[in-house]
Amino acid sequence: MKILVTGGAGFIGSAVIRHLIDDMKYEVINLDKLTYAGNLESLRGVAHDPLYHFERADICNVDDVSRIFRKYQPDKVMHLAAESHVDRSIDGASEFIQSNIVGTYILLDEARQYWQGLDDTKKVQFRFHHISTDEVYGDLESEDNLFREDTPYAPSSPYAASKASSDHLVRAWYRTYQLPIVITNCSNNYGPYQFPEKLIPLVILNALEGKPLPIYGNGSQIRDWLHVEDHARALVRVMLKGVEGETYNIGGHNEKTNLEVVKTICDILDELAPGRNNPKLSAQNLTLQNYNELIVFVEDRPGHDLRYAIDAEKIEQELGWVPDENFESGIRKTVSWYLKNNEWCQHVQDGSYQGERLGITV
Repeated sequence: MKILVTGGAGFIGSAVIRHLIDDMKYEVINLDKLTYAGNLESLRGVAHDPLYHFERADICNVDDVSRIFRKYQPDKVMHLAAESHVDRSIDGASEFIQSNIVGTYILLDEARQYWQGLDDTKKVQFRFHHISTDEVYGDLESEDNLFREDTPYAPSSPYAASKASSDHLVRAWYRTYQLPIVITNCSNNYGPYQFPEKLIPLVILNALEGKPLPIYGNGSQIRDWLHVEDHARALVRVMLKGVEGETYNIGGHNEKTNLEVVKTICDILDELAPGRNNPKLSAQNLTLQNYNELIVFVEDRPGHDLRYAIDAEKIEQELGWVPDENFESGIRKTVSWYLKNNEWCQHVQDGSYQGERLGITV
């Protein structure tokens, strides 16, 4: 089976590709533009596998997308390519409109033309899997509510609005052209190989360097945390078993406030990499009893949603997926990974990561 993955050099995309090749033994075509957040080092383990193919291309380039469909003849498409950083979308929405809306339109229409030319057997097997976010649903006002697949859309940020728009396009191509699609909306991901503009890697790396750990507002914003490898397994399960035209929400059952997340990371670092043994802190003559001392509270960002939480009952009951990691096990593995992979972190940060705004996207 051949799977075309867009955005495969990104955080979630690379986890999906590693799972597809290492565990499923499927042939994978990685279509990625390699923007600032794309990193082929995240795929070093499969880069020379005969099942892996890389095409540096932009989903907004019709000619490139058409050529890749013709060249590889994929059986399924997993569309993860997207601009995904909320703060960046607030500072400038243009790239989000272009990549997330226009890019999705171009990919959908090229997929439609390709699918229409397939024989009947391949038509039935084909799927266009669009990977989206729980941020399209907006804010949860009640502590008792959860995002369900039928929750009305109410996006707050330009990023969330662009993803909501792309979701609507995918459903329109199903309704109008009968293109066989599935959609997934996930909660906040974390884990290895995440670009350090996101909360968890930002906190880990800032703490190790003795830098402030910025938290928006009072840190009471609640998110449901999903380990990226659990998410990758769920995405492949939906691609293979999901019902055509359906949407599946994917969550980790791990609701935590931002402040809880940061303090948990600090506690693990105190255990695994105590400040008294940290040469970077010694070089700054910085003495810390614990990393919590680096926490600072800063002005909240515009339109910041208070709570996201996923009801994942549908995917659990209909497709048999449940997460393997709880937050305690997953965050410990994540912190340990960053401690052991300092070279990867340095390569990612060299010259490209400028720490725009706070770098927090939760």
